[in-house]
Amino acid sequence: MSCVPPKRSFQQLPVWIVEDHHDVVCHIYRSIASRHLPLKNIKMVHLDSHPDLLIPVNMTADTVFDKDKLFSELSIENWIMPMVYAGHVSDVAWLHPYWAQQIREGEHRMTVGRDVSTTTIRVTSTDDYFLSDGLYVPEEQLENCKHLRLNVVRVSPVKASHSSPSGVCTQSTHSHSSDEVECLIRCELKFFCLLLCGALIILHVFQFVITHNDHHISEKKTEDRERWLAKRSRLEGDDAAEASGSEPDQRRLDALQPAESSDEPNLGNHDGSTCYVVERLSAFLSHTESYILDIDLDFFSCKNPFKEMYTQEEYAILKELYRFRGPGSDPDQEELQECVDRRVHQLEDLEAAFADLLEDDGEETVNRWAARPGMASLAQLVSSLKLRNLSPDYEMVHQAGLTCDSVELPHHISTDEEIDRLVSAVHLFLKALPKPTLVTMSRSSLDEYCPVEQVDSVQTRVLAVLESIYGPLDLHKDYENSTTEPQDCQPQAS
Repeated sequence: MSCVPPKRSFQQLPVWIVEDHHDVVCHIYRSIASRHLPLKNIKMVHLDSHPDLLIPVNMTADTVFDKDKLFSELSIENWIMPMVYAGHVSDVAWLHPYWAQQIREGEHRMTVGRDVSTTTIRVTSTDDYFLSDGLYVPEEQLENCKHLRLNVVRVSPVKASHSSPSGVCTQSTHSHSSDEVECLIRCELKFFCLLLCGALIILHVFQFVITHNDHHISEKKTEDRERWLAKRSRLEGDDAAEASGSEPDQRRLDALQPAESSDEPNLGNHDGSTCYVVERLSAFLSHTESYILDIDLDFFSCKNPFKEMYTQEEYAILKELYRFRGPGSDPDQEELQECVDRRVHQLEDLEAAFADLLEDDGEETVNRWAARPGMASLAQLVSSLKLRNLSPDYEMVHQAGLTCDSVELPHHISTDEEIDRLVSAVHLFLKALPKPTLVTMSRSSLDEYCPVEQVDSVQTRVLAVLESIYGPLDLHKDYENSTTEPQDCQPQAS
């Protein structure tokens, strides 16, 4: 007999707003403890310009079972995976704007577990995002394994005509030919067509079986079989025409295309339209399951704060020093392991070099490190840094370098109109999805990933969207209770 306590529900949708993104974890854990969220297999829809799917490199796996110790180990780039290893989160949909391309579009399945050789948390994904941080190990090297399904889904701004100055879609858009209505119609038509096709096939199979068993009407049996095959061919032909984008489906899809922009890469079918997002998430979410809606406000406008801390020349040197050299195409396990070992040694050497420079950045120390393979440009970097500051913050230089691997940090400061169009896009697809159990939100403004001059405006618009969809909110501005002073905050590697 099951003794699992029943799930509870909130009277109003709780929205917890924090400054640093990893501070949402305590609010998630609190909802698990209060039985508003299940203990395991939670789904999360994560809107962010950064995946936040790294892992505290040296943290022992068992730390996840000590809540207070875990909270002290987390940072903005690595707060999700420990919850996966703990068994709480099993499915993540990373919704990203077009300027954020850290992980390949599509579905990724991976195992997260305890590395038997180091006792740290590691993953089996061979995407560069994980390889470049030295996080890959083969599955046979993991224990206490958990499985993660990661969906990477692009979100494009709606066309300008579909958004209003407030960032919320206009009434005419909602009541007549909005992206949302078009998408739902298309999804419902597709579902109805699948049901109809299935019913027709079952009917004709049933007819065929009956006529096959009737020995007195063999000619009729042959005729029915040919008719069934002809109808199936027509159905398949109709499906092929729909897949090719023929009329009138193409006219319905035109309204769902992303906004035209010369900055946006061509991703083929991964266009980020409302229809694309809803179709991807409809396969991911169930109306009967709890899920977390997590929003980082840098999803709407994003800075790479390190670009303002260093000159173009210094940043170029950092990119050269920290450049990730990935494996070849279709690598075997041995090549993957060599790639990870090489990357780990590279990052360990760079960390040791800048730790040495914190103690003594004299010519002898600099030349000793610069003589190592791949580190010749270190001398030029130190020289440039000391021209502007006699005592450079080498720890921060190393943090900046860690963001320069296969893909540098996204940097796209949106115009007010772009923010409106992205907010409208979020409004459209959220209305088509089930209601979340909990909303967590990060401002990311003190470390300047979300421009400080825009963050309050973006937050107001996003809250207006949530309230228009879900009604009155149980709003908690946790960041107002933070004791962190703005001048004390420094960017972290994201």
